[in-house]
Amino acid sequence: MNIHEYQAKELLQSYGVPVPTGGVAFNPTQARQVAEELGGSRWVVKAQIHAGGRGKAGGVKVVDALDEVKKAAEAMIGTRLVTHQTGPEGSLVQRVWIEEASPIRREFYLGFVIDRGTQRITVIASSEGGMDIEEVAKTSPDKIIREVIDPAIGLRDFQCRKVATAIGLKGKLMPQMVKLMKAIYRCLRDRDALQAEINPLAVVGSGGEDEKLMVLDAKFNFDDNALYRQKTIVEMRDLAEEDPKEVEATGHGLNYIALDGNIGCIVNGAGLAMASLDAITLHGGRPANFLDVGGGASPEKVTNACRIVLEDPNVRCILVNIFAGINRCDWIAKGLIQACDSLKIQVPLIVRLAGTNVEEGRKILAESGLSFITAENLDNAAAKAVAIVKEQQP
Repeated sequence: MNIHEYQAKELLQSYGVPVPTGGVAFNPTQARQVAEELGGSRWVVKAQIHAGGRGKAGGVKVVDALDEVKKAAEAMIGTRLVTHQTGPEGSLVQRVWIEEASPIRREFYLGFVIDRGTQRITVIASSEGGMDIEEVAKTSPDKIIREVIDPAIGLRDFQCRKVATAIGLKGKLMPQMVKLMKAIYRCLRDRDALQAEINPLAVVGSGGEDEKLMVLDAKFNFDDNALYRQKTIVEMRDLAEEDPKEVEATGHGLNYIALDGNIGCIVNGAGLAMASLDAITLHGGRPANFLDVGGGASPEKVTNACRIVLEDPNVRCILVNIFAGINRCDWIAKGLIQACDSLKIQVPLIVRLAGTNVEEGRKILAESGLSFITAENLDNAAAKAVAIVKEQQP
């Protein structure tokens, strides 16, 4: 689960992390009022969407007058912002964040992510802040600093000083960096976050004694499996920023992620689902989604899975790949027949069943009178799905 920048800053501020003073606005008039209440003579107006690259897409404006704040908000709210992370359809801007402009002297990148290799939280930092960290890693890998955190003892002061030194912080900024890094780590750990990205982390001030560290942008991603114990985080969820099909699937106990292909996938188990996507790609096809029905899939659950997959107008056929353990093949078969009857499915259905009650499941499909395309194994099923889609092409 993602949250907006302003929510991330509010969360960090509750842990003592320095962030600019600001306010959220849902219309241009409110944006002007927020800037007026903040005071000063220069403000930053930032579109709030769950995607990076806003600055390059016109979603971040620095203005010098209250009327310009209103104009900038007017140009953003209600429009679709297209960035390299939103896709060509863009993301609808429904609110903006207005904050006092900070006198930036230097910018850095600071991130906390879970490294699947070491199975530990890892700090990633760079002196090249304010730009895509992926681009820095590609062009200047030597400027990327990594520090692995031992979960038994947490983030230590010496590790923070090591990172600070590597990116060029010294003097009075050193203890500030130690305090800031440890606060972000506590926030990440306490809130079950998978990622905390600060870009840029900036040194602000006019120079000399008034220099201080400030988080100018922040992004958080949270573990969906831990949301049951994170009520505060759940309240920050913006369903308008999520794919409606994914939201609906969650309500039915399904794990669904939309992709850009044309072969719908209904599979049980995340590993088998990933293998199914790989098999489709290997045969030259493009999966339209990831959908894991999980264990104990009732006929109703299978029907809902089919309906959600078919809400994607690009789907040309559906591949059902079930290796039943907790699940039962007869449940899946009954669900597919129920789906065909209630949804009037017109696209081809390729079905591969294995495991618990497989013979009974196959018998149910065979005696249904419906034209299911059966497959003996995953490779055969993927090949048939790709061949069917290719035959449909003019």
